[in-house]
Amino acid sequence: MADASIVRNRRKIDATIANARASLDLPDGLAALVWAHADPDAPAPKTVTDVPAITPGSTALAKKLKKSGFRHVGPTTVYALMQACGLVDDHLVDCHRRGAYR
Repeated sequence: MADASIVRNRRKIDATIANARASLDLPDGLAALVWAHADPDAPAPKTVTDVPAITPGSTALAKKLKKSGFRHVGPTTVYALMQACGLVDDHLVDCHRRGAYR
């Protein structure tokens, strides 16, 4: 808690520990649960305003994670995870990176 270079919010630290424990209790593992909600065929956004902050998949995954004991995992945070891990491709339709992960 005294280290200014890391997260010092007690609730976030407790949630991180709880989430690590909850991930160990998942029967098929965290990766399987997360990848089960991938949507590689989602329509390509045409403008930046078309890029969603949440999707039905991120909402469903957040609910499953919460039901499994995870904390601080709302649909927006989960969608950011899905973006970072390549589960969704929300590059704009005319972006040279669109489809590059396939």
